[in-house]
Order: sequence, then structure tokens, then C-alpha cells
Amino acid sequence: MSAIFRYHEEFEMKARALFVALGSAALLSLTPVVSAQQSGVVNVELRNVANNIAKNINVDVSQIPVTVQAPVSVAATVCGIEAAVLTQQATGGNATCTAKSTSSALDQIVQTQLKGTTQK
Repeated sequence: MSAIFRYHEEFEMKARALFVALGSAALLSLTPVVSAQQSGVVNVELRNVANNIAKNINVDVSQIPVTVQAPVSVAATVCGIEAAVLTQQATGGNATCTAKSTSSALDQIVQTQLKGTTQK
């Protein structure tokens, strides 16, 4: 009887391991779909947050551009719009939104753009 019990216990452990492996594989296979849904860039209008960005990156507000191109994930965060909506617009090539707040990612995009324009 103890051999049957050990066999059952071993079978149960292998079945659990198989289910964990299959579940993990299923989740990993969905990852490219989620990433693909948030690809593209959005033209983010900065007029509402220009003062905040200027303060955050320590430049005069007159240096802040009117718009920047940002990844969908950044634009969704600062504009308060769902990423799926912006992704659909980006696919059509006309994704725009107005920033309602800033973020460290948006500040970095603006700062990078400023460095690129001053080096030319």
C-alpha cells in the first residue's frame, strides 16, 4: 500500500509541475500581444505642463517645445487617456493628446530633445 501511495504522490507532483509550466508558457505567449498594443508614438502637447517641466529639468520655460513625440505608455500616463485609444490613433498616424501632468519619463524626453537641438 505504501508503494501505491508514493506513486500517487509522485504523479500529483509531476502533474502540478506540468500545470505550472503550461500556465507560465501561456502567460509568456501573451506578452508580445500586450507590448504590440502599446507600440507607436504620440504627439504630446505640453502647454499645460511647460512650467512644471522647465522647473523639473532646470531650464527656462521658453526653451520647452510646444510638442514632443512620446511612446504610447508615456502619453497615456501624462494625458490621462487609455493606451488602447492612443495606440489605435497611432496606428492611423495621427495620435495627439494634451498633457495634464508630467512624469519623469516625459521630463527626460523633453530634456533629450533640448540637448539635441542645442548641439546642432
